[in-house]
Amino acid sequence: MASNDKRCEFLHEKAYAISLMATTNNTLWAPWRLAYVKGDAQDGSEGQPDPTSIAPEAWPLGADPGCFLCRAMAAVGHERALGVLERTALSLVIINRFPYASGHLLVAPLDHRATLEDLRDEQLLDLQRCLTKWCGLARQSLQCQGFNIGLNLGKVAGAGVPGHLHWHLLPRWDGDVNFMPAVAGTQVIPQALSSLWEQLREARDREEVADA
Repeated sequence: MASNDKRCEFLHEKAYAISLMATTNNTLWAPWRLAYVKGDAQDGSEGQPDPTSIAPEAWPLGADPGCFLCRAMAAVGHERALGVLERTALSLVIINRFPYASGHLLVAPLDHRATLEDLRDEQLLDLQRCLTKWCGLARQSLQCQGFNIGLNLGKVAGAGVPGHLHWHLLPRWDGDVNFMPAVAGTQVIPQALSSLWEQLREARDREEVADA
């Protein structure tokens, strides 16, 4: 089941890349660059378990054990390993494990639903509130200047996990398209996922304290 889950997640992100860019890009991980820029000795991304090996204590009714979003929704207590930034009563915000830009997030309903028509009004409202909130937190924490926000519905539209709809939230910076993606077909990701998780969770915690 773990291998199928991982394959499903990989195919989902590959499909999204094709639909977004119309070409296949490689990803060059360079987390050491962020540590270098910040003057840190190391980035601290080691030691995290394979997310597909994490099994929830119980699967909620309607959840798909082969869906990585359902796994992230159900496996409470494994937020860092799974990249979960927030669970509301109706929605999930998670870091994309196969990003196409630094800070690439996914916003999904907790329920395994395929289409917008499958969602209740309160779910749709909560999802939009999550998108708004995490745009603000990403802008504040990552100093991005803009966003690409996309939703693929159905396999023919590029949805790699057509059974569980989700929005892609990609922060953008002025000049972030450089010679690497343009010439070499390679996307440089300068921050480890564990470091990104810590940074965004700290931003969320600060906002919650300020609002209290």
